[in-house]
Amino acid sequence: MLEKFVLGVGAVLAVAVVAGCGQTAPQGSGGEAGETAAETTAETTAETTAATEVGSTPELEAASESYGEYVVDETEDLVDATDRFTGAVISGDVERAKRLYAPTRVHWERIEPVAASLGDLDPKIDAREGDVPEEEWGGFHRIEQALWEENTTEGQEEYARVLMADVEALRTEVEGLDLEPSDPVVGSIELLNEVSAGKITGEEERYSHTDLYSIAANIEGSEAAFRSLEPAVEGEDPELVQEIDDRFADLYATLEPYRDGDGWVPYTELDERERRELSQSVDALAEPLSRVGQVLQA
Repeated sequence: MLEKFVLGVGAVLAVAVVAGCGQTAPQGSGGEAGETAAETTAETTAETTAATEVGSTPELEAASESYGEYVVDETEDLVDATDRFTGAVISGDVERAKRLYAPTRVHWERIEPVAASLGDLDPKIDAREGDVPEEEWGGFHRIEQALWEENTTEGQEEYARVLMADVEALRTEVEGLDLEPSDPVVGSIELLNEVSAGKITGEEERYSHTDLYSIAANIEGSEAAFRSLEPAVEGEDPELVQEIDDRFADLYATLEPYRDGDGWVPYTELDERERRELSQSVDALAEPLSRVGQVLQA
């Protein structure tokens, strides 16, 4: 869950690499990788944090429009996929629900900074156990726990119906949303922060261990936000664009060995060294991305 991200930050934003966020990894979830990310952040945040003013130019207006279209398309896909997933839960088809869980969440993870900005929909849809009071906990992860910990959909029908309603409410909110020129800038870096803060440690998908689906989706969403900005950045700093291109390519190459058909292997199959390498590759991309705001400053 992405916490306290505010959409439409206007002209002034802080672009920071906050990989790790000092969170403690769950037992057995690759704590060394999480600690490494936190240590890297402590050393680099002071160098890569910059308060910048992102002006409204025709190029940036076009970027926010393009990114907005991407968000709308992904939200539509999320609605369709969630309908299939919750249908499987309501019908009691445990195996189908398990198969659909991670591919459904891909669409959420690609647009998480925007979705998280829209009122209380983020905790309703994506809260993990302990993020909210027990009586308020629902959404994807409540159902995930039942599917993998108890191998059942029993008692999850109402959670599934509420989840579907919340995702449909998200679509309504997104359709009427006007993004600020700064939003793609913030979105690109916030999605990488999500990887380092909650995905590398394995705590996000703690029951299903489908973390690599979420990690890949966060990276894809980050790239989509950057691609909307690329023409504007290219005109100011083509070398930075090339560096970011190279880092995206390196990060995808780091992920590639863990593919399994159209999906990904369980995150528990990665050892501490492999998680650390993935964390370092994320950090390596986050650093040049954090300079995009400076390049585009008014």
